[in-house]
Amino acid sequence: MPRWTLHGDGRTVAPDAIVLPGERLAWPLTIGIGAQHVIAMFGATFLVPLITGFPPSTTLLFSGIGTLLFLVITKNRVPSYLGSSFAFIAPITASTQADSMGAALGGVLMTGLLLAALGLVVQKVGTAWIGHLMPPVVMGSIVALIGLNLVPTTYENNFSQAPLTATLTLIAIIACTALFKGLLGRVSVLLGVIIGYVIAVLRGEVDFTPVADAAWLGLPEFHHPTFNPGLLPIFLPVIVVLLAENVGHVTSVGTMTGKNLDHMVGRTLTADGVATALSATFGGSPTTTYGENIGVMSATRVYSTAAYWVAGVVAIGLAMSPKVGAVINTIPPGVLGGVTFVLYGLIAIVGFRMWVDGKVDFSRPKNQITAGVALVIAIADLHWELGGFAFTGIALGTLAALGIYHGMTGIGRLTGTDARPSPVQGG
Repeated sequence: MPRWTLHGDGRTVAPDAIVLPGERLAWPLTIGIGAQHVIAMFGATFLVPLITGFPPSTTLLFSGIGTLLFLVITKNRVPSYLGSSFAFIAPITASTQADSMGAALGGVLMTGLLLAALGLVVQKVGTAWIGHLMPPVVMGSIVALIGLNLVPTTYENNFSQAPLTATLTLIAIIACTALFKGLLGRVSVLLGVIIGYVIAVLRGEVDFTPVADAAWLGLPEFHHPTFNPGLLPIFLPVIVVLLAENVGHVTSVGTMTGKNLDHMVGRTLTADGVATALSATFGGSPTTTYGENIGVMSATRVYSTAAYWVAGVVAIGLAMSPKVGAVINTIPPGVLGGVTFVLYGLIAIVGFRMWVDGKVDFSRPKNQITAGVALVIAIADLHWELGGFAFTGIALGTLAALGIYHGMTGIGRLTGTDARPSPVQGG
């Protein structure tokens, strides 16, 4: 177990001070903050297995194990919780429909190993090449198109099954976000799901029989991957999202703690990749660093990794109760429809924010066409089979964004119609 130095008297944090990753408060307070991290991650983490059909308890178990593994690999220098990644939902859904859950797990496993290898490369050569390959207009387009690609599927499979419950759940999430600040504001999605769930119970849409039959204690349900290399192109664009999420997480934590943590990006990518691969080996959902928990750190000014050790252990403990997993599985399609409308929209907004933060100049035709074509391909969910490999809207949209941007840039420089881009124009 790592060691932390006690921050001050261990009971208070001065208004102008923060608790650094290598520090901790008294254990009762640290345990309480760890519990807040569990609450913050819980809402989003259990939604991914519900949407994809993976076992919730298994996902919860490996999110806890993955978090502890992340802390070990990053040497306790980067506080983070590894919850379920929404970026994988589209390729998992497509792979399950085309083949099986095992094939989807195989795709997640291969993606995790590739991400871990990418982390090793970043440790050696740094991150400068990322900006050249994927300037803000390209990276923002890829992130946005993943969110937009998911909306038609969740409408058909969830929202349309119980539109009234879905609408009321959506309204509840919006209301909770508007009404609450601090920790309650950070878990507004979870609060909205609870309200939607109560509405669904009152409308007779919830079956509690599996909950009554489930044991209080027991191991989660395990599944194992199979491998279909033809499905790999569906998963590859997700690496771009995970790259952006990890870089953003490290940058945010570094800014808030006043320390430059850029040298840790390679380790965080490797840790996330290893955790994702391990989870997929036993049937759990893929993982990623969680912005929800950054919100808790910002609100409490406590960046201690000790709180994340507590959160990881608590998640593992909850996963050992099949009854908890059974309760999660009773959430009906209407509630899922309402919450996924919000979450998939927010994924798209993250991409749009990359355009804003990168000061992308959309008066330039190159940027307009890069973003426009990529988004339309993803929304239409184009499919293309080539030599046993399956390319869906997300993969084709990603290839379009990269190909159009770099192709138009190269032609423009040869003909003199496109000046060398400046950082202000976002590439």
